[in-house]
Amino acid sequence: MRRQSRHPTGVPGGNSRQIALQTLLRSQESRLAVERILSRQFQSSTLSNADTGLCRELVSGCVRWRRLLDWLIERATDGREQKPAVREILRLGLYQIFFLNRIPEHAIVNESVRLAKAERCLGQAGFINAMMRRFLRERGQITRDIANLQEDRPALGQSHPDWLFEQWEARWGREKTIRLMEWNNQPAPTCARVNPLLTDPESLAKRWDEEGVQATPIDCDWAKPDSLFRLRQHPPLESLGSFRDGLFYVQDPSTLLAVALLDPQPGQSMLDLCAAPGGKTCNIAGRMNNEGQLTALDISEPRLEMLRENCDRMHVTCATLGQADTATTGGYDRALVDVPCSNTGVMRRRLDLRWRLCPDETRLLTDEQLKLLGQAAARTKPDGQLIYSTCSLEPEENEQLVGRFLKANPEWQLAEERTLHPVEDHTDGAYAARLTRTTNI
Repeated sequence: MRRQSRHPTGVPGGNSRQIALQTLLRSQESRLAVERILSRQFQSSTLSNADTGLCRELVSGCVRWRRLLDWLIERATDGREQKPAVREILRLGLYQIFFLNRIPEHAIVNESVRLAKAERCLGQAGFINAMMRRFLRERGQITRDIANLQEDRPALGQSHPDWLFEQWEARWGREKTIRLMEWNNQPAPTCARVNPLLTDPESLAKRWDEEGVQATPIDCDWAKPDSLFRLRQHPPLESLGSFRDGLFYVQDPSTLLAVALLDPQPGQSMLDLCAAPGGKTCNIAGRMNNEGQLTALDISEPRLEMLRENCDRMHVTCATLGQADTATTGGYDRALVDVPCSNTGVMRRRLDLRWRLCPDETRLLTDEQLKLLGQAAARTKPDGQLIYSTCSLEPEENEQLVGRFLKANPEWQLAEERTLHPVEDHTDGAYAARLTRTTNI
């Protein structure tokens, strides 16, 4: 168990804890993605950068470690059911005790009691106070218990569903699965791709220096040198002129793999079938130098609005946006279909994904994925190329699905494919395959 130390002192944080609690409660009530709720909370708050960081850390940690935190609570209360607000307050307190360094013990106790009173749980304030003090007294032994749990019962100790651990263990073995779960429990870094339509790495680095951004180049063989950076420290992104001016796009290295296989060239015609929110679309336009025809489609107006906003910010001028169900005529030189998937390769970024997935998830998704791949194939030229990609680690959505498509469509053949695995490639998981049409069928 690794304890985070990004908050070295007990920042005041009262309001940040209140926002964290409200976010967690609304997530449970509405079943909306917790990231979306937290983003809305930040838009209407006046938190300092330090308190914003603490709030995000508390929400992320409580969601990731929910199963383990609940096990601790149930063990200490003999499984008694708790009110939703009381349960979330206990989770927040326990996360601070066992996963954050140097937050003063008195702050954990006092803020937990304050939250109870603010939520009108006056009758439970004394109970929460006693629970926090008990866990603080027993911190050393409980920390050892957690370490033993992570060894003996990894799914519970690493706070993942049993069925998912068993599925991964059968595929990759125990050690690799445990390392993957550890990866999923770590905060994801912020990465940025340079927009070649507007700037170059050297100019952007100077701009970042002026804005107080500390960045380190990321080296990966599927991206151009000095095109991708990890932002080690930065003010809120929306406050950066370089962000508003479209000089970079926040994008994980793994998302560049599909476009690397697509290899778009200036003057070509390109189709991006599942385009929103626009990271791959903007990357394609950059590699085309805004020269050629790029059609970017998605299923709904809200998703198209996200796509439109990002294309406008990144100064993409070669793209035509539209509904995915709108018939398009003519063939494209190359097509990319980045299908909706289980997202198991990006679990560390999708905080509550592990609790939303079900064992039948891939079976429910593959029919739609196969349909979308067929639609993209139908829109490519006879000598065109087709890229299929996901951010899933599941073979049923990746190489097995491509195999199903090739069996049903013998005129197509697999030219190359690649899987990125967090444990082996030290980046989010992804899969991409390049298909070409066989002319002698």
